[in-house]
Amino acid sequence: PVQGWYDIIGEKTIADAILDRLIHNSHRIELSGESMRKKRSKNIG
Repeated sequence: PVQGWYDIIGEKTIADAILDRLIHNSHRIELSGESMRKKRSKNIG
């Protein structure tokens, strides 16, 4: 999640600059629920 990026990057000013460039012209989609990879691996095994 984007909220966790500040903790990962550590420096808030640098994090703001990076996030501004990454997210400026992007669409943000937040997903919830169980991973499809997990569901598919259960069906295969």
